[in-house]
Amino acid sequence: MAHLIEAKGLTRIYTRGAEKIAALNDVSFNVPEGSIVSVIGQSGSGKTTLVNVLGCLDNPTSGELKIDGAGIFQAGLELSETKLTVIRRKFFGYVFQKFFLIPTLTVKENILLPGVFQSSLKANEKNLDGIMDMLGIAKRKDHLPAQLSGGEMQRVAIARALINNPKILIADEPTGNLDSKRSGEIKDLIVHLNKTKGITIILVTHNPDFAKIGDITIELSDGCIKQAA
Repeated sequence: MAHLIEAKGLTRIYTRGAEKIAALNDVSFNVPEGSIVSVIGQSGSGKTTLVNVLGCLDNPTSGELKIDGAGIFQAGLELSETKLTVIRRKFFGYVFQKFFLIPTLTVKENILLPGVFQSSLKANEKNLDGIMDMLGIAKRKDHLPAQLSGGEMQRVAIARALINNPKILIADEPTGNLDSKRSGEIKDLIVHLNKTKGITIILVTHNPDFAKIGDITIELSDGCIKQAA
């Protein structure tokens, strides 16, 4: 199976006054295309920093990152923000613990929002009904976020992440604000997306049962890989 993501020696150091904090420290692993990777670890272990670097939302201080065989971060290579934006649009969909829905926009408008900035609105509108049907939110398309349950809002956030047909879905604590029933629904949905759509999933979670869906589990501690299985 081909490696969709290749990380080698990823390090991210933050400076706070005279103190240097290694949020990531020499992290290396590969992500096979079509797999689910669960990233676990205690708060402050570097999980969010890792997925932000993998998702090209943050730059590593050092190390190498390849996506689909192309070098993104490496010694002597510095991509412009414009090129990184193109990479994010081409490869990634993002789902976070907070839903980040625009309260004055309807469900349909929130889902289509990425296309407004990418000149792909018409193409995305063709995909909209199928995505909403798959996620069980079609009847809510004209509702505002305040009229939705927590689980429905997260489904809208997932639909928004899927509207551009990403190869990679990054989900950072996607069930952190949900009860156990809704968490189970989102877990099943993520597995469904992986198995039926072939989307590669990078999942950050504190929930050990949720982490079990991963084909690969990476445990971080103090910015380092403590265990990979």
